[in-house]
Amino acid sequence: MPPSSAQPGKSATAAKPRRRRGEGQWALGYREPLNKNEENKKNDDGLNVRDRIVNIYSKAGFDSIDPADLRGRFRWFGLYTQRAPGIDGGKTAVLEPEELDDRYFMLRVRIDGGQLSAAQLRAVAEISRDYGRDTADITDRQNVQYHWIRVEDVPAIWDKLESVGLSTMEACGDTPRVILGCPLAGVAEDEVLDASPEIFQVNEDHIGSPLFSNLPRKFKTSISGCSSYCTNHEINDVAFVGVRNEAGEAGYDLFVGGGLSTNPMFAQRLGTFVRPDQVSEVWAGVCSVFRDYGYRRLRTRARIKFLIKEWGAEQFRRVLQDEYLGYELPDGPAPELDPGLERDHVGVHRQRDGKFYVGFTPKVGRVSGTALLRIAEIAEEHGSDRIRTTADQKLVILDIDEDRVDSITAALESEDLQVNPSTFRRQTMACTGIEFCKLAIVETKGRAATLIDELEKRLPDFDEPLTINVNGCPNSCARIQVADIGLKGQLMMNDRGEQVEGYQIHLGGGMGLTSSFGKKIRGLKTTADDLPDYVERVLRRYQAQKQDGEAFATWVGRADDADLT
Repeated sequence: MPPSSAQPGKSATAAKPRRRRGEGQWALGYREPLNKNEENKKNDDGLNVRDRIVNIYSKAGFDSIDPADLRGRFRWFGLYTQRAPGIDGGKTAVLEPEELDDRYFMLRVRIDGGQLSAAQLRAVAEISRDYGRDTADITDRQNVQYHWIRVEDVPAIWDKLESVGLSTMEACGDTPRVILGCPLAGVAEDEVLDASPEIFQVNEDHIGSPLFSNLPRKFKTSISGCSSYCTNHEINDVAFVGVRNEAGEAGYDLFVGGGLSTNPMFAQRLGTFVRPDQVSEVWAGVCSVFRDYGYRRLRTRARIKFLIKEWGAEQFRRVLQDEYLGYELPDGPAPELDPGLERDHVGVHRQRDGKFYVGFTPKVGRVSGTALLRIAEIAEEHGSDRIRTTADQKLVILDIDEDRVDSITAALESEDLQVNPSTFRRQTMACTGIEFCKLAIVETKGRAATLIDELEKRLPDFDEPLTINVNGCPNSCARIQVADIGLKGQLMMNDRGEQVEGYQIHLGGGMGLTSSFGKKIRGLKTTADDLPDYVERVLRRYQAQKQDGEAFATWVGRADDADLT
């Protein structure tokens, strides 16, 4: 039986995980919705909202939208209402959803594997220019995100995207979201294998299927053969990580249950070796376990990480094999992580075919339709038809002849798209923030951009690897817990007794060989205005105290708390 249609309870030998029925696990026979979100999904599949958007809402306008669609099912096609202007962060958790809603939408374009042709990028750019007030953000999930979208324009936007093979389907919602992949898939000199076929197969087989359109919560996937591990397998719900087994065959190690937000957990290895031709059915099996055994009572406990935390990797693997796959996966090797590798693919590097790729840095992922059009033009002018987005809010152009490298570098940098950026420009990320996000408490993009500018002036010779991630709320879209310096937005009192925007500080987080979540020191926070002073002070102490070759996170682990404040 194929895993996408597998039903639980088919194996008499399978261990039967048990939780009280109050968790709403379908596999235990409990189907009655336990919260408003589950009731909304039971009433109508989110995929069905497309027809209403095209045939009703786009014609009758914003006021015609059913609230259950507006704040629920619209997400199945990448649409969220954006934050109404002028609402300060103190009201984020106080006002009702309809009071926070603007009449415009954020729209997220799904870009599986981060792979774009010049024609696709041009279409994405023209939509931004024509329908989104020239807004566009490169996200840390390899998507492009617009703002100021009117529901009246959505059908035309979809038509344009679909004409070049792109979509917004399941870009949000309780669905399998975009599949992360290495932007250098198929061209990197040192990759384990090209995962592009597996990414496209999973997309073709399962994305948009009603079998997986009602999951307990969002479900994030990465499939990559990158030897730099640029898709951050440690924090995905399911991750296929390129490895070679003892026979030298290329395949995947399987990780399940990573995620951050307010309860961060690293994914657990199942210890299996998955052949490339098995990836689609194994992915469907993992997703089916989540669908059927995932906790649906509380939204805050509905991610797959809570299930695998309770079961453990061994029991999850047993249920996956016995109830969904119908066969055992062989044991396999773990990936060989290197603590010194940077994962972002920025700069100029040789491809396996002798050509070069050029990775470059928009500031904190913020671009525009105009800028994206220019990137497409620059790529084509230099003989490339392949542009890639990364999981760190960056872009890469592939297939540049060696004698055109200097020219394309100059063209990009003339648009303030840095190929040889400072540490601060290269490794600072920011979420959407209060400008558009209804969950945010503070501003992020502008603050992060200002921080970069200030640090480049104050510490012009700082060249150590250092990640600074800025988030507008506790939900960690910008991965604050795994940054060297993670900044979580909050409101606080300044020295004059005024309530102002500020950040709680996490220090020394990271992924890779020494994965750890950032250290929190009691009471350690800074106002937004004082943020550059704080970061400069800590980095100067690090420079003064670090041992030869010592990473920032390692120094944080041994430094006195007084040196971190």
